[in-house]
Amino acid sequence: MMNLHRLKTNLFVAAIPLAFLAACGGALDNASEISNPAGAPGQKLSYAYFQRCVAPLLNAPLPASASGTGVANTCASAGCHDNRQGTGGALRLEGTATAQDLSLPAATLRGGDMYRNYTSALGESVPGSPEQSRLLNKPLVRGVLHGGGVIFASADVPAAQRIAYWIARPMPQGQDEFSSAADTMFTPANATSGACN
Repeated sequence: MMNLHRLKTNLFVAAIPLAFLAACGGALDNASEISNPAGAPGQKLSYAYFQRCVAPLLNAPLPASASGTGVANTCASAGCHDNRQGTGGALRLEGTATAQDLSLPAATLRGGDMYRNYTSALGESVPGSPEQSRLLNKPLVRGVLHGGGVIFASADVPAAQRIAYWIARPMPQGQDEFSSAADTMFTPANATSGACN
């Protein structure tokens, strides 16, 4: 049990830094001249292109080596980015997500598993800047560690190019992720039937 004299001494010593801070005019909160202006609204990436062209890449079997034998994993598998059992950081995927009819209302689309995968991938992307996006840099192990190792041997492999293409072409400012501007990302220019550019 601490004696009363020692307790008073400890309290006095603890109060010295606070008294010094107050004597210097310091305060424990932000100064009144600091302001935090509202940020500009960000651009969205195309949901249609994600669903048709990027999501299949996240569910495609990837060659992996475990104990000397080839094992096929996907980015959405349990040991990687599975939403329930995955151990792979912020990207969380529902591997059983199915494509949605793009003619459905936005509120309906936003309630599905595919849309949750989209928002997770969007969170790992910097719209307009593939070079700064973890969704591309992690599988390339380009300036950032990736527990799954190198997935894309280079930025020139088709899967990496497709992800970079998606990230580099955000929807026009003020338009949402369901913008018809995404049609130009397909050949012919149709988000429902065109091939992924």
